[in-house]
Amino acid sequence: MKQLTIIIPAYNEEKNIRPFYEETSKYLTNPEFEYKLFFVNDGSKDATLTEIKKLAENDKRVRYLSFSRNFGKESAMQAGLEYSRKADLVIIIDCDLQQPPSLIPEMLKAYNEGYKIVYTRGRSRKGEPKVRTLFANLYYGLYNKYSDRVLDNGAKDFQLLDRQVVEAILSLKDNFRFMKGMSAWVGFKRKAIEYDFIPRKIGKSSWSFKSLFKYGFDGMNQFSNVMMILPVVSFVLGIIMLVVNIVFRIVYIFSTTSFILALLLNMLWLLISVMAYGMFYLIYQVRRQTLQRPLYLIEETSEEFNYDNPLA
Repeated sequence: MKQLTIIIPAYNEEKNIRPFYEETSKYLTNPEFEYKLFFVNDGSKDATLTEIKKLAENDKRVRYLSFSRNFGKESAMQAGLEYSRKADLVIIIDCDLQQPPSLIPEMLKAYNEGYKIVYTRGRSRKGEPKVRTLFANLYYGLYNKYSDRVLDNGAKDFQLLDRQVVEAILSLKDNFRFMKGMSAWVGFKRKAIEYDFIPRKIGKSSWSFKSLFKYGFDGMNQFSNVMMILPVVSFVLGIIMLVVNIVFRIVYIFSTTSFILALLLNMLWLLISVMAYGMFYLIYQVRRQTLQRPLYLIEETSEEFNYDNPLA
């Protein structure tokens, strides 16, 4: 019998923990698998951890970790993978019920057919806010244009990963974790399952436009070369300013000295902007990888886990 661990990141989801557990339990019936439900409390400020503990008291399949503060969903998923080393496969899913647990049997069927990654994506963005849809489409378009590994528009973190895939992802040493990008980058035989947008019924999403923008920006920076268009943009702007300045000087016949000075300043600005971006981009990337800060810190954990060595 294979062991399947359901990894569930949770941040301020006290009202969703019980409904999620009850809904998901309906689909954990395949006798080929032994199930574990692994909640990762991402520093919630409400009673999320209390609700998880209530489940753990009555169901031995429920395990949990609780961070010392909010480290973000990517860190929660990373912890889930690290503390699921005994599982033959894992499924990552949010607990807000916007990702349907009813797809789990279909994912397991695809797994038994030989797929090592079974990921989900939105069939359409109908029902999402228009502005969010606009920026999402723009984001995936830019990402895929400048990346050698295509990321499906509407791809979700809700996915099944085989043990071999989990080990491959954990072998990546990137300080910034972008799960969708990493699972696409490692390769392996994969299959997509589509579903329609499900509105959130309980509570409010913790993802603001600002946090989504930062998350998307970091992910794009990590797995594509899109940021290298900035020097090009800077160069084009410099050329435009240069041409406008020349035309302006010719039309209004300013002094030769002021014309030469303005010309030199424009050229200098153009050169400095390109060099500065390249320099700071490289410095920032090196700094990011050499800080070696932990991705998360644990405050509390189920007794079953080796607190100090998740890889044991």
